[in-house]
Amino acid sequence: MPPAIPYKLAVLVFIENAVGEQLLMLRAKPPNLGVWSPIGGKLELATGESPFECAIRETREETGLELTTADLHLFAMIAEKAYEGESHWLMFLFRVHPPITYLPPDITEGRFGFHSRAALDLLPLPATDRTALWPIFDQYRDRFVALRADCAPGAPLKVEIEQITPA
Repeated sequence: MPPAIPYKLAVLVFIENAVGEQLLMLRAKPPNLGVWSPIGGKLELATGESPFECAIRETREETGLELTTADLHLFAMIAEKAYEGESHWLMFLFRVHPPITYLPPDITEGRFGFHSRAALDLLPLPATDRTALWPIFDQYRDRFVALRADCAPGAPLKVEIEQITPA
């Protein structure tokens, strides 16, 4: 039997400005050091934090933007097996409905920038973001989809849809 690897729960929060550009952070710490990604973080399991509570907290901590659950749309849940061979992740992807009106200041986790969706193809992104998360955002951001992804090192990324809400 292979050794067990930890299972982590996290959120990613997709925030846009008024012209539809994505707010991304150039990460200054692992994971994803040196690449652009949406804001987010791990759920505080010891307190029983929900994915919505985590998205609100992470958004406030990283950008200063104050949200309520009504501002969030949960558009995807993705189970990643063996991400970078180090852990499994269950991630909840949220889209924020009110646009952000300012560029947040730099924080210890990284610096922020607004990028058009087309510009993302030219930026350094995590491999799974480029091949899976952004296509999921493009297709399902106004609906809901549940997916699983096999991210085992050395194997091609395989993403399977488990459920989609009707259009």
